[in-house]
Amino acid sequence: MNELEYTYAVARVRALETSLLTDSTIDQLVNCKTTEQCLQLLEEKGWGAHDADVDAEGMLKREEEKAWEAIMDVAPDLSVFDVLSLQKLYHNLKAAVKAVCTDVRGGNIFYEDAKISGREMMGIVENKEFSRLPGHMANAAREAYETLLQTRDGQLCDIIIDRAALDAIYAAGRQSKDEIIRDYAESTVAIADIKVAVRGAKTGKSQEFMKRAMAPCGSLNINELVRAAQGGTDSVKEYLGTTTYAEGAAALEESPSAFERWCDNRMMETMRPQKYNAFSVGPLVAYLFARQNEIKTVRIILTGKQNGFSDEMIRERVRAMYV
Repeated sequence: MNELEYTYAVARVRALETSLLTDSTIDQLVNCKTTEQCLQLLEEKGWGAHDADVDAEGMLKREEEKAWEAIMDVAPDLSVFDVLSLQKLYHNLKAAVKAVCTDVRGGNIFYEDAKISGREMMGIVENKEFSRLPGHMANAAREAYETLLQTRDGQLCDIIIDRAALDAIYAAGRQSKDEIIRDYAESTVAIADIKVAVRGAKTGKSQEFMKRAMAPCGSLNINELVRAAQGGTDSVKEYLGTTTYAEGAAALEESPSAFERWCDNRMMETMRPQKYNAFSVGPLVAYLFARQNEIKTVRIILTGKQNGFSDEMIRERVRAMYV
């Protein structure tokens, strides 16, 4: 793609950025007394399909669709965004394997905007046509399917597919000529590995379990992270303090929800420098990620309101906005 094409696309994204939610708007949402007040405020900001009957899930789903529609409208090359949809693709694989192996069907369990829809993925798994899957998925699909049938261990099935997803994301990042995609892949894998270590430290998982769940990346030493997890949460915090993810140790010290918030905010910090880049795909990727981040944050707020959480509890969980 030449610079002129991206200059035009970035200019259009800059215009779209003006409608992104700010930290101030998020604070207003937290201060709303009811879910209905939140939805009304969001409608005023242009969210949803402007139907007479507004429901939270429908509004969030429509915003996810709008985010991708905007990118498809402006991006000169959509293939760059494939890496951002890999997690949805692997989620569909996991859902299909579990549905087929346990014979529990029904429910809204698939992402229909993934590269392979739920119906198609179900057909592939039911007929064991794993060779129809992209190269990086076929072996994981076969192994997860056979493992779940033989062991009935749903967690082990999850590990196999989640690890394959991380490996695919990291490989896509390494192969990309775009710095933003490389940075996205590195941060995604590292944060996932840290989450495995934190959970493993709390639940006493074995070294073998954690090594199987973690994907190698450049910014962490997996062997050291696994050893730290064997020593408990304090050891994980101590190891993180020696890495570029030292702020994660401080968040862990604060609370589990503070740690989850840090994980997402760290990804946002990876994207933020793209604001100042006018000649590459970076601002487009950052805009899409910013939209996904604000949708996730609104979901957290709405869920908190629906469950009667205090404003303080909700505020502890909200993510930093891009603008």
